[in-house]
Amino acid sequence: MIDNYSWITVYPEIVLLVLACVITLVDLGVKSAGRTTTYVLTIATLALVAAMQAEYAISGLNQYGFGKLVVSDQMGNWLKCFAALAVLVTLVYGRPYAGARDMLRGGELFTLSLFGLLGMFFMIGGNNFLVIYMGLELLTLSSYALVALRRDSAIATEAAMKYFVLGAMASGFLLYGMSMLYGATGTLDVNEVALKIASGRVNHQVLVFGLVFVVAGLAFKLGVVPFHMWIPDVYQGAPTSVTLLIAGAPKLAAFGIVIRMLVEGLLPLALDWQQMLMLLSIGSLLIGNLAAIAQTNLKRMLAFSTISQMGFVLLGMMSGVINGNSISSADAYGSSMFYILTYVLTTLAAFGVILLLSRKGFESEEITDFAGLNQRSPLYAAVMAVCLFSLAGIPPMVGFYAKLSVLQALISSGQAMHIGLAVFAVMMSLVGAFYYLRVVKVMYFDEPVHTDAIHAPADIRVVLSINGALVLLIGLFPGGLMALCARAVASMMAA
Repeated sequence: MIDNYSWITVYPEIVLLVLACVITLVDLGVKSAGRTTTYVLTIATLALVAAMQAEYAISGLNQYGFGKLVVSDQMGNWLKCFAALAVLVTLVYGRPYAGARDMLRGGELFTLSLFGLLGMFFMIGGNNFLVIYMGLELLTLSSYALVALRRDSAIATEAAMKYFVLGAMASGFLLYGMSMLYGATGTLDVNEVALKIASGRVNHQVLVFGLVFVVAGLAFKLGVVPFHMWIPDVYQGAPTSVTLLIAGAPKLAAFGIVIRMLVEGLLPLALDWQQMLMLLSIGSLLIGNLAAIAQTNLKRMLAFSTISQMGFVLLGMMSGVINGNSISSADAYGSSMFYILTYVLTTLAAFGVILLLSRKGFESEEITDFAGLNQRSPLYAAVMAVCLFSLAGIPPMVGFYAKLSVLQALISSGQAMHIGLAVFAVMMSLVGAFYYLRVVKVMYFDEPVHTDAIHAPADIRVVLSINGALVLLIGLFPGGLMALCARAVASMMAA
């Protein structure tokens, strides 16, 4: 019997699903080239859903529904709220770009984005392995179609095929790992899996075998080494507006399933999966930063940058349990949540500038295309510089405090291995600063290649200015967002 409270946990998801279906039907009658009606309805839907999730998060709702298939808690609701806002900002930035490339002949860009967001919601709010997997597949299938949306582009089609093949393989890893965990514990419920493992009456070898496949699948979704092969090709090959749809909100959903599966479901195996995450983070920081130095394509450079940034997220995840003691886990996982939120915020603004500088018949994605940007538009050059400084971890940008919070979580453990990892991460950040500052140098000190004026719709100018300002303001006053992340994770751990 499903009680009435079950529906409360998924009201925002129901609203999103119903409105996504309505917008799909309404779009059939839209004739305007810019799909104005579809765009306005989509933005309104995303704003409504984000507000609903924020209200749930502020209320502190912690409710299981549908026989514990889904959960609505503070951490999940905040992640869903920020994911909806990230998709909203992405569509504001990407609409003119898509219109100039004949990607708005239908409303697929908007409707697939909504269905992809619905998949993210179930990834974040799933409390059952099958629900999490279904959410993941809804997101990835929408993403495959979005990457191939520009049907006349051979590069985009190739990127979609690579994404599909590697994504299917990663989904297979994750599903096989889940099946092993089910075989060992006899349940698909995340909380019950944790209880069965903690009881000590489960075959540890089978659990670890399944855990390896689960971590491999999660590593692909995060895009960390050695499961990073798809990221540079897909980031470069996909239309830039779709690249941002992949680079932004889905990272929040990927972090959500890492928390649900590894922390809530497999915390008794933390000593095993923390060692795996350590190797993944070391490889990501090393290869991501070194490979980015050699790139001349800005989208490809930011792809390798993403790999290194996800390495930092994993560093926070691996310092939650020390010698079987999880007393500091809320701070450690909270630092990772703070890092992923600030990374997405910064990425949105950086790709927003790339989209702004692109025009019909011209992709502004080479580093040389940004030469002399300060002379053409000091505002957009400043926004891009703030984002690059933040990604490099230079104070007072928010990226500095994100890195600092992760390093503090590592060092506070007192483990010699963790202190060594913190030193290694700082060294890799210094390497990474080179390729970020190279772009700043090109923008401010090189002669402009293009001298035409930069025109942007009012909504993009406003949103991009706010986006860039937040990267700086949250860096100056990081306490509020840090406290929000710590409270959200602590609430999840207590429940």
